[in-house]
Amino acid sequence: MINNLINNTENIFESIRHIDEDGKEYWNARELQQALQYKEWRNFNLTIEKAKTTCYRARGQVEPDFVEVNKIVNAGISTKKILDYKLSRYACYIIAQNGDTNKDVIALAQTYFAIKTRIQEIIEKDYDELTEDEKRIYNREMSRRHNNRLNKAAREAGVKRMDVFYNAGYKGLYNGETADDIAKRKGIRYREEILDYMGSEELAANIFMSAQTEAKLKREKVDNEYTANSVHYEVGKKVRKTIKDLGGTMPEDLPTPDKSIKQLKKDMKISNTKSLIENK
Repeated sequence: MINNLINNTENIFESIRHIDEDGKEYWNARELQQALQYKEWRNFNLTIEKAKTTCYRARGQVEPDFVEVNKIVNAGISTKKILDYKLSRYACYIIAQNGDTNKDVIALAQTYFAIKTRIQEIIEKDYDELTEDEKRIYNREMSRRHNNRLNKAAREAGVKRMDVFYNAGYKGLYNGETADDIAKRKGIRYREEILDYMGSEELAANIFMSAQTEAKLKREKVDNEYTANSVHYEVGKKVRKTIKDLGGTMPEDLPTPDKSIKQLKKDMKISNTKSLIENK
């Protein structure tokens, strides 16, 4: 039962999560309405208003957690504006807290957004205070954000084959290894993400490579795929040289953690889900 809840949680709410141009996550209220099985907007909007009141009492303001946006939709032969919201993770969490508790999906939402809130707490803590697992979660979130920005910069530079582009960076950083080579060396199963099986130090090296590649693509106004791939390779190679010059451990020689990032998050979800089930 717990595993089913976990899987449903991930599928329902991850599928409607968006990332803006600054790498920040958000959810659209109209999509959340459907996910939480509210048939009518007016009923869901009442829940949003309750959540906004909760938000104001807790934080003294409603924005930037609830950002009003107007959408244009077709209405027969004409169009009309409808209200929507761009919601932060915290906004979704308190909407779920104020939702119809007779709906099973509300419990799923409470679990999912509680975990998202916990991850944000980890991100906002002083880095030196974090455990290794917390550092891994922190750096994985940072790598996700940097890679979103890098994806955008790469597309603007003319990259169409993202797999080739990313392999170019890995080859530079990992002394010729591709993503598949890294996965095989780490013993990772098919379709699992190699970044989820990196320790905090290895993730940090990848974050630095992503950030510097994005900056170089923009700074040099790269406008073709071949050059973009070359830039990624050269940045990866220079990051590797920097690690060597500083007396650091080469990324391929760093240990592979026993648990993936997804497993760490799943452990957190199991804990929260058990709590919800026991309190029913």
